Amino acid sequence: MLKAPQMICKMNEKINHNRTKIITQKTINSGRPGTKKWVKEYGSDFVCMRYKIDPINKRKLKTIEIIVENKPWVKNDQKVPFNKIVGIKVKYGEVHIGRMVRSVGGKWNRKEKIWELPFGQVQALGLTNRIVTKK
Repeated sequence: MLKAPQMICKMNEKINHNRTKIITQKTINSGRPGTKKWVKEYGSDFVCMRYKIDPINKRKLKTIEIIVENKPWVKNDQKVPFNKIVGIKVKYGEVHIGRMVRSVGGKWNRKEKIWELPFGQVQALGLTNRIVTKK
């Protein structure tokens, strides 16, 4: 059961929305002493409660974390991380492509006879069709 968050504030009271200044002092997970009220209200959707302080505005805050959406997730095995080193084939005589690869930090692998560089760089250069699997 999800309910809209409620905020009570006095007239003309300024609330600091700059989250970088707020410090978390303590986190209490669901089921621990002090969370009974929230477990009763949100049930299994309640995750934890945090005590925070805002030293600039001299305020104590109590926040709760709840689950608002829960749906199945399937890992995409085809997705390649941007920092994964991949090999690309550059044919002899393709000087321009070799210079582009070298300019973004590509390293020549003598043993495999391929250029190695991060997948993100290969994608940025538009050379994904040249990716080869290492032996």
